[in-house]
Order: sequence, then structure tokens, then C-alpha cells
Amino acid sequence: MTEMTGDVIAEVRGQVGFITLNRPKALNALSLGMVRDLMATLLAWQGDARVLAVAIRGSNKEGAFGAFCAGGDIRFLHQAGSTGNPQLEDFFTEEYALNHLIHHFGKPYIAFMDGIVMGGGMGISQGGSVRIVTERTKMAMPETAIGLFPDVGGGYFLSRCPGRVGEWLALTGDTIGAGDAIAFGLADGYMPSGQQAALWEQLGSERFADGAAVERLVASKFTAADAALEPHRAEIDRFFGLDSVGAIVAALEASDGVWAQAAAVTLRKRSPLMLHVVLEHIRRARGMDLAADLRMERDMVRHCFYLRPGQSETVEGIRALAVDKDHHPKWHPARIEDVAPEMVAPFFASPWPAHSHPLVALA
Repeated sequence: MTEMTGDVIAEVRGQVGFITLNRPKALNALSLGMVRDLMATLLAWQGDARVLAVAIRGSNKEGAFGAFCAGGDIRFLHQAGSTGNPQLEDFFTEEYALNHLIHHFGKPYIAFMDGIVMGGGMGISQGGSVRIVTERTKMAMPETAIGLFPDVGGGYFLSRCPGRVGEWLALTGDTIGAGDAIAFGLADGYMPSGQQAALWEQLGSERFADGAAVERLVASKFTAADAALEPHRAEIDRFFGLDSVGAIVAALEASDGVWAQAAAVTLRKRSPLMLHVVLEHIRRARGMDLAADLRMERDMVRHCFYLRPGQSETVEGIRALAVDKDHHPKWHPARIEDVAPEMVAPFFASPWPAHSHPLVALA
């Protein structure tokens, strides 16, 4: 059975449900329609005893694999955030509900995280029970570059990385490869990209006793991968464990290390306000379960667009990066040192009473 749902192709072969993200020109960036298709497909398969497991991949312009998902459709977010389109609210509510479903799916969910895996692509893979990376994997939560924060459950899964890796990834938006993704708890195993197609086909043709047998087959294909950033772990923990964004940047800039200097340059390009928000986000989320974190993120993303009318860091960041492409966002305030605590606190005040929160049903 194959179901064509525009940018999402869903099919059941044998005992496995297969999903292909099929929007290659946009690097499979998630639209509201794609979120709805994914949700409907997964809910149907969750209740279907014939489907023992789910496998998900992206496509590129040449065919399957090569690009998983570059995130949410930021051009839509800019347009909707600039014009007051109510679908902006629907997108985040439904995307976060989808992220929660994947984490609590109850069946093996195998994510082929080949190529670009960023932002919303992390949201539809991090909840998986088997997260496969390849030599082509480029993984990041780069939201501070567009005046946003690592959402889609990013507070939850980044804060659970070892040491202060979560703070570093969230603040800088730096990209990591397969070995580091495994070392940091953001992937489960490495597979050469050329072997993915054969495994994908095998999953649909083999008979399995249960879902665990599906996972065992996948895990049997894993090989070792080097973690390039392991030498910097002590630096990451030392700098990104400091109390504030100002302290982190000052310490990085005072260092004579090449890695530290590069990190400082990156942070100076990010939204100063959102850096402060993000540090608070990660540290709050470390003590939360996934549902609580997603509710907090839903509050935060509402504020990113509407807390400061006409002065949204997110709308401005997307404009500079993806719309006008001048790469010179005008952040307010412009300097990390000029962000006051009273600018940060409102992002963590829910605009809804608890009983009316859009994600009240998540448990």
C-alpha cells in the first residue's frame, strides 16, 4: 500500500511502515501540511497491529536519502509572523504534538538521519528508538542564528547531552557529524550512507517476530565512527557551564585557544536577547519532562513572534538569513552586554491559563 500525500509518502511493506519526506527542493523543510500528514500517518500505524515498526527518511533532488530534514519552513514562518496569519499558531501547536507522539510512539521508530538534520528535523528524529547517522550527517539546532531558540523538544534532548554540550549546541548552533552525535547521545549508531538503501529494502521484505527484532536487525548494521570534538569536551564544559551568557562570552574571548575564539565569534553574531533566553531555556528544561518542556517552548515561541510587536527577533533573523539574504540582522538590543533580566523573564510567562494551554493534553 502506497499513499501519496504531497510532500509525505507513506507506505506499508511487510510489517514496517515507511515514510519518505518528499520536498527535496526545500531540503524537506516541514510545512503545516507535512506535519498534519505525519501525524495522521503515525496515529493510524500506532493503532495497527500489523505495523511492527516505522522507518523514516528524507529525499534529495536525485532520489532517496542524502537529506533528512532542514527544519521548519522558515519562509512560511516569516510570512505568517509578519502578516498575523493564524496558521502560525497551528504550525507550532501541531508540530510539538507530533514531536511528543514520536517520543511516546510505543513502537520502534527508525530515523535514517542522512545529510542535513536540523531544527524540525531533529524534532521528528530525536524521539526515535533507533537514530541512524552516516558520514554525510550534518546535525544542528541553529535557531539562534534566526533569532529563535532550539524548540521541537530541544530543551529536553539538548539538556540531556553530557556535561554542558547542550548549552554549547543551543547557543552556538554549531554543526556536528555522526561520531559526535553518537557521543553526545543524539544518535544511536553509524552506518555508511551507501548501505542505507539495502537496509531500507530489507526492512520491508523480511519477516519479524516483533518490533524488537526489527531494531536488532538495524543495530547489526552499525559500525564505529570517530567523535571529532571529544578533545574539546573539557573546554565545552568549562566555558558553557558558566552562570550567564556574558560570562561565557567574556571567558571565551579571554582565552587564547583557537576553538574558544571561534565560539566567541559565533556567539557575537547571534541574537543577544535570544542567547539569554536560550541559556535559561536549556537550564530550566534539564529539570522537566518532555511534555512540560514542550509546553514551555510553546509559550516561548508565541512570545518570539508577539511579545514585541514590530520588533520580533525571529522575524528579523529570518528576513536577514532567508528572505533578503543580507546576513546583517538588526538585533535589539545589539549587544550581549545590553540584555537585562527583565527582557528575558517575559518569555517564560505563559500567555495561557494551564487549563487552556494548547498542549494541555500532553502527558
